[in-house]
Amino acid sequence: MQLELRHLRALCAIADAGSLSRAATVVGVSQPALTAQLQRIEAALGGQVFRRDRLGVSPTPFGLFVLSRARSALVTVDELLLGTAAEPDTAQVRIGGYANTVLNGLLRELFEIPGMRVTVHTEYYPRLLLDLLASRRLDLATLIDYPGNELPAVPSVSTMVITTEPIFIALPETHPLAAAKEVALADLADADWLVSPPDGSGWPEVFYSTCQEEGFTPHVLHTTSDREMIRTLVRKSGAVVPCQATLREDPDLAVRPLAGSPLIMRHLLAWRDGGPLADRAAELAAAARTVYLEAATENPTYKAWLSSAENATG
Repeated sequence: MQLELRHLRALCAIADAGSLSRAATVVGVSQPALTAQLQRIEAALGGQVFRRDRLGVSPTPFGLFVLSRARSALVTVDELLLGTAAEPDTAQVRIGGYANTVLNGLLRELFEIPGMRVTVHTEYYPRLLLDLLASRRLDLATLIDYPGNELPAVPSVSTMVITTEPIFIALPETHPLAAAKEVALADLADADWLVSPPDGSGWPEVFYSTCQEEGFTPHVLHTTSDREMIRTLVRKSGAVVPCQATLREDPDLAVRPLAGSPLIMRHLLAWRDGGPLADRAAELAAAARTVYLEAATENPTYKAWLSSAENATG
């Protein structure tokens, strides 16, 4: 017997109902038919999914493992099928983005709108978010890209720049360059680096090409995008990491600007043309930018850099 989606749905229905008789009503079959189906499923899986007693059914340890995978698979399939569904209620909006300060600012604004229901889907890959917008799985998303590696135009999706941000570096507080107000990238030619993985939109290619322009190839010791792991690895291994300027400093970790700002990222707002938030895009972009700047001023190093940049431009 081959497992099918209907079998996974049956398992989840049994687990949610807590009894075969109640689950049979939900699934729309007789209890004997559901019992026979469960036996075939367990035989195919090679283990018992549920314990039966006079009170109903409960998952076995193996069953908990199976159910966790079944629910994950069903969520993934439902996401894939979502784009073929009817247009959702305009009171519910589907927001996507990379989990960062800009997305937080956007969500803060949306949750203040009376009667609006918000669902959130985070992804690391900007191009995937664009595809989700184009396929009507998202209504609006925050994206990032890099000058010279701008995201492509996508039919039925519009974009707007929220703000640009210099890419700083984070290094151990004990590093000799941590005492400097800014650090020349070339001075880090001999450093061990931690670099976040490819996002499909130009990172870390822009980092590598900028290092090449400075006359060196970076020695990458670690690869991760998890912020807490980044902090641990910088502290413990002494690695240096390119980071967003809004990254919070602490007593063991220094965040410093790169001299001349050779690396820049852009924060974008993208929305589905004709979607429920298309008419409010400019308003939401402004609100996200305001929250971003509030967060920026909470970082003393970035606040000083912004003040210096403003003075330099007059």
